[in-house]
Amino acid sequence: MVNESSPSQPSLPWRVASSATLGIFGSLSRLFIFGANSTEVHGLENFLRLVDSRRNIEGRERGLITVSNHCCVIDDPLIWGALPFRYNFSPSNHRWTLGSYDICFTNKFTSAYFTLGQVLPTHRRAHSVYGGLFQPTMTQAIRLLSSPSFPSASESKDERLSMDKANRSVSSPDLGDPFSGPHLTYSTNGSDSFPAPSSYSSRRYSWLHIFPEGFVHQHPQRAMRYFKWGVARLILEPEECPDVVPMWIEGNEQVMNEERKWPRFIPRAGKRLFISFGDNVGGEQSTVFAELRRSWRKLVDVERAKAGLFGAQAIGVLSEELKYGEEATALRIECTKRVRDEILKMRRARGLPEEDPKETPVEAKKREGPRREGLMDDGSLVKDV
Repeated sequence: MVNESSPSQPSLPWRVASSATLGIFGSLSRLFIFGANSTEVHGLENFLRLVDSRRNIEGRERGLITVSNHCCVIDDPLIWGALPFRYNFSPSNHRWTLGSYDICFTNKFTSAYFTLGQVLPTHRRAHSVYGGLFQPTMTQAIRLLSSPSFPSASESKDERLSMDKANRSVSSPDLGDPFSGPHLTYSTNGSDSFPAPSSYSSRRYSWLHIFPEGFVHQHPQRAMRYFKWGVARLILEPEECPDVVPMWIEGNEQVMNEERKWPRFIPRAGKRLFISFGDNVGGEQSTVFAELRRSWRKLVDVERAKAGLFGAQAIGVLSEELKYGEEATALRIECTKRVRDEILKMRRARGLPEEDPKETPVEAKKREGPRREGLMDDGSLVKDV
């Protein structure tokens, strides 16, 4: 699946611009959380040891997933202010994450900023017919956590044609590296065009951060909402089990509280913040996800045999049965639960209540009431971002 004609990394101007974007905003975040607030960080030494072990791209053996609760609209980049300055200027060893298409990718300027900041355009199902668990951006994310490079995340002729006709209007979100070819792009909806990071071998086994709640959730007792299943795809489908590091965040909800008054766009200072990095629960020695990944591989092999397919599996490409079948769905539910349980352990370590009132969508709906976002019946503040 490796495309020999693809360069090993993006163009030099693109790498410089990405390094500057990540470095500047990572540094500003560090200055803000330590200079304008009181911030306590736990587990950073072990996490940095893991990140340092990934400096040699060719020596990487698996991807890295960090996963956390989501308590304010600027959790990312704020939480990466916990990293020493030098880490924020290294795009090849920095996190990728998912960002809302209708918020972060509305025109050329916002697309450029977030793409250079290693954010992938993600459609939200409530706002777009292109949203959901199996959208092309999820394919990109899974491939970033794997080894091969790919010529494109697109799987259809129509999407490939659209890349050659990218809209150059400033009001269009279409974006590409001007020093690279259209075969290094992908489409999220069949008509737009974005750089495909998994096309480059230098992006092998990348680091991806995800907020599985999918919403900013500010609860009086810091309870979490249910997790969405996308995190299960990121763990089950890469060729090697990624390292998985759970994180717990507190205090950011005071920096950007959803009920804040004017000026709403200014983060509040003088708060007490807490960022904790947990132990790695993934990777080769994983006892948390190993059984589930074996079951997933068996299911994939059975489905491929039924279809008469042999040889290498196209990573991130699933049959209808692997998307919607009962066994595949059950594996995603269990994997998502195990991820959530690991973050709950970190929450309990903070002395927070044992109760977990919003473990499932049904329970969340019962407690929150009919509103999709805003002030809910249980006193929590929810923001769809």
